[in-house]
Amino acid sequence: MRRQMRCSYSSRAIYTASDSKEEEECVDDSNEILGQHKESIIKEDVAKSYVEIENIRSDPDRLYSMTVKELRTLTRRVGIPAKGSKKDLVSALMSLPDKGEDGKNTAASTEEVNTKNQSSKRKAKALPVEENAQASTVVSEVTSKQKISRRKQKKVESTRVEGDCITSTTVEELSVKTEEIIDHVEPWTILAHKKPQAGWVPYNPRTMRPPPLSRDIKSMKFLSWNVNGLRALLKLKTFSALQLAQRENFDVLCLQETKLQEKDVEEIKATLFEGYDSSFWTCSVSKLGYSGTAIISRIKPISVKYGLGIPDHDSEGRLVTLEFDGFYLIGGYVPNSGDGLRRLTYRITEWDPSLSNYMKELEKSKPVILTGDLNCAHQEIDIFNPAGNRRSAGFTIEERESFESNFLSRGFVDTFRKQHPSAVAYTYWGYRHGGRKTNKGWRLDYFLVSQSIADRVHDSYILPDVTGSDHSPIGLILKL
Repeated sequence: MRRQMRCSYSSRAIYTASDSKEEEECVDDSNEILGQHKESIIKEDVAKSYVEIENIRSDPDRLYSMTVKELRTLTRRVGIPAKGSKKDLVSALMSLPDKGEDGKNTAASTEEVNTKNQSSKRKAKALPVEENAQASTVVSEVTSKQKISRRKQKKVESTRVEGDCITSTTVEELSVKTEEIIDHVEPWTILAHKKPQAGWVPYNPRTMRPPPLSRDIKSMKFLSWNVNGLRALLKLKTFSALQLAQRENFDVLCLQETKLQEKDVEEIKATLFEGYDSSFWTCSVSKLGYSGTAIISRIKPISVKYGLGIPDHDSEGRLVTLEFDGFYLIGGYVPNSGDGLRRLTYRITEWDPSLSNYMKELEKSKPVILTGDLNCAHQEIDIFNPAGNRRSAGFTIEERESFESNFLSRGFVDTFRKQHPSAVAYTYWGYRHGGRKTNKGWRLDYFLVSQSIADRVHDSYILPDVTGSDHSPIGLILKL
């Protein structure tokens, strides 16, 4: 970003009082227009900044990963003094009051910023004007080849006094600053891929989700999330299961990799949220504290089944099936092929075919929805670095072909890819390399549905802003 700092005695940045009156009037008019434009930008930036801060306060690591310069820029936009150490700036942002529904905090911050700007203008006017050109007030940078005119008002630079120097910032630069902050706080809005193809775009849930359904259209809303240890998630001060339920207002929540033991289930159920009276949990018995799935619903199902009914597959707590009036819902956690691909053969020759056959058997009576961590990035668009992961679990050609032949080719639809055929979106980012901060991830989590109900899917989406796990939640809205 270009940012010009020039001292008041710099000879090339001087506009003297001896210049024509007409040019001075042009400058005044330009500054007035710029001031109005800048004020509207400031108000919008402050409002956006509150949203950004709310998003990142749920994950303090994001704040600590920002540079001091970035933190100061963010604090200025909401009217917080941008002084002190990095720790002081993070503390100030974390303690910022929430923005109310009436937007009072935003308005107050905007007013404070505007007051500072007016104060700066008064300071600028108070600077002495000397006949000597080198001591003249700096109005704008004017060269012999470029005079300010009404036709070039958009290029006029606003000035703000900072000590003995003048900071010069164009309107365009203000917009760029805002975009850079948003990109840093919402990395998924940046197209992150080693070899992007023509037409690919980053998935942005703020702009790419359809409008809500009208109230007279019956629907069900599903959320699915690999929590990577439910106990650890619930201990996080930055996470609230109740707040997630209130924000998303889902009917059914499917969880994977709960890592619970059977003796812990009742205790955990009591710490979740009210109104979801039907919950079904299955835990690994072959390896304690491993795998585990659950479905929590405020709609009572007709029936429930655990596992595939095959002993060799059912000791790790990987599957729960609920029957509703119009469909079956399967919450699943597909086995990872593991380090060295030690379980690859089991995965593609036993598990995948068995799950596929189970789904087709259920489909004989009702459509089927399969959701969860399916541990496969199906196409190159679904992984940041396809070339570097050809033999990595989750992206081997064997797993991708198995995903295609056992599920997609048998009539089950990848709802997100159907809705967003060219969107680069990820649901998993490894902790090891901090992939979430740079959006270097994998799309491993899915909602697959029977072809017969694919057109009833109103929205299939990802919630990349929800943190607490190395996966993000995914959602589905189905018209009934």
